[in-house]
Amino acid sequence: MFHLQIAQYIEKEKLFGLKDKVLIALSGGADSVALLRVMVYLGYTCEAAHCNFHLRGEESERDESFVRRLCKKMNVPLHVIHFDTSGYAAQHQVSIEMAARELRYDWFEKLRKEQNADVIAVAHHRDDSVETLLLNLIRGTGINGLTGIHPKNNHVVRPLLTVSREDILAYLKGMEQDYVTDSTNLQDEYTRNKIRLNLLPMMETINPSIKSSLFSTASHLLDASVIYNKVIEEGKERVLTEEGISIEKLLAEPSPRALLFEILYPLGFNSAQADDIFLSLDRQSGRRFFSSSWMVVRDRTHLLIKDVSLQAAETEDKPVIKEERFPYTTEFVIPRDKKTACFDADKINNPFTLRKWKAGDKFVPFGMKGKKNVSDYLTDAKFSILEKENMYVLCSGEQIVWLVGERTDNRFRIDKDTKNVLLLRLI
Repeated sequence: MFHLQIAQYIEKEKLFGLKDKVLIALSGGADSVALLRVMVYLGYTCEAAHCNFHLRGEESERDESFVRRLCKKMNVPLHVIHFDTSGYAAQHQVSIEMAARELRYDWFEKLRKEQNADVIAVAHHRDDSVETLLLNLIRGTGINGLTGIHPKNNHVVRPLLTVSREDILAYLKGMEQDYVTDSTNLQDEYTRNKIRLNLLPMMETINPSIKSSLFSTASHLLDASVIYNKVIEEGKERVLTEEGISIEKLLAEPSPRALLFEILYPLGFNSAQADDIFLSLDRQSGRRFFSSSWMVVRDRTHLLIKDVSLQAAETEDKPVIKEERFPYTTEFVIPRDKKTACFDADKINNPFTLRKWKAGDKFVPFGMKGKKNVSDYLTDAKFSILEKENMYVLCSGEQIVWLVGERTDNRFRIDKDTKNVLLLRLI
């Protein structure tokens, strides 16, 4: 019955075909051992992949030894890799759990291609999906967070998703198949384990079939999310512009708050933060909101979105300016391109310095006679807050020569007395 249930689910969800080669993620735990036994029994061509994360001392070595013995006994090719998980987590500033996940799935995909496997089968089951739903509900999520674990994600498939942990243990017991137990799964330490060991047993006192009910609800929501996501994508196309999120267009949507959440959630903003940003729409501009890697700024007409991660900061370069000097002739035509600036070379006597503008900076905009604050100029020209922050000035001594990429200073313009031209191009 167990084998039939899995076979029917594989066929129903079109996870893979009988002639496909399946790479089994084999930890040695009950669920992964059951997955391997079922796939081999059903006649699929299987290879196994085991990750040793070196996080549990002797237990990690025990798991690897068990997996090696099992695959040898079943005549299944096995691939093993060792990871310095703690080192990776520290280097990339992520949690141990996230580090293990990234290392595992990156290697699985690489191995799948090397071995010409069609899919990577992982052993998530019904209880895992229910725990994921509750975990997301507790943290705060939209409809997509309530759909549980999906049967298929690119090349990753989950054939055991309709069976419970209890079903898996009964299956293994019936064939007298042993497995290893991760001691951390028995500890009331992480949030998921608290859900598994405390919350779900308490909910079962109210509804003994709570896991089945929640899984069924997640399945219905998964179907509904297909329609929901289609509408959300259409909404994104209407409100997202090169500048950011158009506030006017967002507020014209049938459900602007939901659409805003779906735009911001993938950037690391939770539901409470998305609500705060939504409430800022009828308030004064200038407010800033941060996730771990992104910033949203409430500007006059748009919500501006900027990547503020360490990687983005490292790749943010100063403007590159190419300099050219030559004698002035009457045939010379001054370019109208804002990325090009022309000056009377003999009026510039001090070396150039390039910096971001600061409060109090003044210059004489080309075509004008009096000085103007750079801040006032940028405001009058309707620069956004982020565009203002990214504006550079090219200075000769203490004097601003060029608001780079925008406007030159009139004091250094070419006139009837010009003998030499200085041409600057923004690369």
